[in-house]
Amino acid sequence: MLRNLVQLLIAGTFWLCLTSPTASAQFAGVDYPHPVHFLNLTIESKPVRMAYMDVKPAQPNGKTVLLLHGKNFNGYYWKTVIQWLTQRGYRAIVPDQIGWGKSSHPDIHYSFHRLAASTKLLLDTLGIPNVTVLAHSMGGMLGTRFALMYPEKVEKLVLENPIGLEDYKTFVPYQTIEQQYRKEQSATPESYRQYQKSYYPVWKPEYDDLVRVQASDLKSPDFNAIAWANAVTYLMIYEQPVCYEFSRLTTPTLLIIGQADRTVVGKNLLSNELQAQHGNYPELGKQTARLLRNGKLVELAGVGHIPHMQEPERFFKALGDFLQ
Repeated sequence: MLRNLVQLLIAGTFWLCLTSPTASAQFAGVDYPHPVHFLNLTIESKPVRMAYMDVKPAQPNGKTVLLLHGKNFNGYYWKTVIQWLTQRGYRAIVPDQIGWGKSSHPDIHYSFHRLAASTKLLLDTLGIPNVTVLAHSMGGMLGTRFALMYPEKVEKLVLENPIGLEDYKTFVPYQTIEQQYRKEQSATPESYRQYQKSYYPVWKPEYDDLVRVQASDLKSPDFNAIAWANAVTYLMIYEQPVCYEFSRLTTPTLLIIGQADRTVVGKNLLSNELQAQHGNYPELGKQTARLLRNGKLVELAGVGHIPHMQEPERFFKALGDFLQ
């Protein structure tokens, strides 16, 4: 019954999303730092649109960087990274994955394989043969899958505090889609703020901007579809681990790991004892680096889940050294 109701709600708002590029985040007053374009796709017989920014430098160096956002983010939060890249001659391709941001939020089977395939189609449509992938948080899981599926397209891979360095389903209690959907529907700006506070060792007022962007979904006319997509993609992370496949990566890979990060997907479901045992990014970073065939680990002391926000100078130093 709940699923049928959600499908009706999605159907009612889905066409609004298709007919107006200002739906979702932009509808609620979030302006992206660069013009947003749309790629029309058909997924499971549903017409959808994939939003993306394509930012070209004034003096191109012939290289392109693909930026993959995290679970609670979208292309907006890459704005300082885009500026840094384009100033150095890189073209930046910044998609909102299907189910996020200004893209459509269809009721489909979400998988990292599907997201990777849609992202490749975007690059192929734009005529981009290969890229460096810069992927943060959940984007790290997607970037890993993308590099495994299309190694010929990935020159280098940068994983910025990726989630999925451990298999959450081995220690986090299972939640049904309906349970997760009810949680998503009960979200408030303050609940988003409290969760995002866990990303940083010390909260600063400027971090509220990302809370504002995430909370804009609460005002969206298609919020029920967004909440359902959020619930389904939580299970995608839970059920589709990539941590067993890092040893298969052949792409030169940089791990940038903020040492103060303790992110665990589903952490609120764990006992204090289990919380202390998992999300140990200093150890997870070393463990993952040992699995990589061609990997480099940069550890950023005192930095939490979003290095490019908290410590941009140290983040860009690590990124620049690897891109050279």
